[in-house]
Amino acid sequence: MASVRRAVLLLCRRYANSFQKLTIKRRCGDWRSGYLTRVFGQNFQTKMYLIGLMPVVHAALSAVQKTESSESDKKTIRIADKLYGENEVDQLYEHLKPYESSNNSEIIWRLARATCDKAKSTSDPALRKKLMYEAFGYAEKALSLGKDIDFACHKWYAIMLDYVGEYEATKERISKAYQIREHFLKAIELNPKDATSVHLLGYWCFVFADMPWYQQKIAAVVFATPPSSTYEESLKYFLEAEKIDPGFYSMNLLMIGKTFLRLKETEQAKQYLMKAKDYAIRTADDKKAHQEATELLQKLK
Repeated sequence: MASVRRAVLLLCRRYANSFQKLTIKRRCGDWRSGYLTRVFGQNFQTKMYLIGLMPVVHAALSAVQKTESSESDKKTIRIADKLYGENEVDQLYEHLKPYESSNNSEIIWRLARATCDKAKSTSDPALRKKLMYEAFGYAEKALSLGKDIDFACHKWYAIMLDYVGEYEATKERISKAYQIREHFLKAIELNPKDATSVHLLGYWCFVFADMPWYQQKIAAVVFATPPSSTYEESLKYFLEAEKIDPGFYSMNLLMIGKTFLRLKETEQAKQYLMKAKDYAIRTADDKKAHQEATELLQKLK
C-alpha cells in the first residue's frame, strides 16, 4: 500500500504547480472505507477531479484491491491445503465454508472436496445426502468459474455428479455416464499428470465393464449406444495412475487388485490387495480399501 501512496503522491505533485493551494495529508486508515479521504485528506478527491487525475487514482486503487484479494485467496488456499494434508476434515470444512460466495474457482472446488469428505465421514445417512448435494452445488459453481483453465473443476464436478447419482434412480444415474466421462477426460487434458483423474477414468471403465445385465438393459434404453468398457481398459488407467504417482491412493491399489481378480490374475491381484490392506489408514477411503482388501484376501486363502 505504501508504494501505491507514493506513486499517487508523485502524480499529484507533478500536476500540482497549477494549484498552489493543493495540500495532501498522509493519514492511515482502512482504504476500503473512505480510503482516499482518510489517507490523502478531506479535499483530495475534489482536487484530483479538478486536475483530471481521478481515473489514474481509481485504476491504481483497483490494482491494489485485486492484489490484496489475490494474496488473501492464496493464504486461504495455503491453509486449506495444509488442513487437507493433515486430514482435518471438519476443520477444513469450517475454514472454507465462509468463502462459499468467492469467485475464485480454486477455493470453490476445494470447498466441494471438503464438503464431500465431510459427507463421507458421517454415519448419518440424512446428513450425508445433504452434504453431498451441497458439495455438488459448489462443484457446479467451480466449473462455471474455471472450466477453461482448472482441471480440478472438471474432476470434482464429475465426482459429485456421480455421488449425487447415488440418490437418483438407476436410469437417471446411467444417463449421466457420458457426461461424467467427458469431464474426467477434460481434467486429464488440462493436467495429464494428475493421478487421481486418471484413476477416476479407470474406475468409470471398471463400473461399466462390471455392470450387471439388468443395468445394461437400462443403459440400452437410455442410449442408442450405451456406455461400455473392459477390465483391460480400466486396468490400463489404474496402472497409469500408479505410474504417475506411486502409492498416492489406497483405492487405486484396491482397484488394481480387484481388476486383476476379474482377469483371473490371482497372484498379481494378491500383491496389490496386500498393498491396499497395509496402507496407512488416514481417511474414510483408506478404511474402506483396507476392509475390502482384507475380505478379498481371506477369500483367496
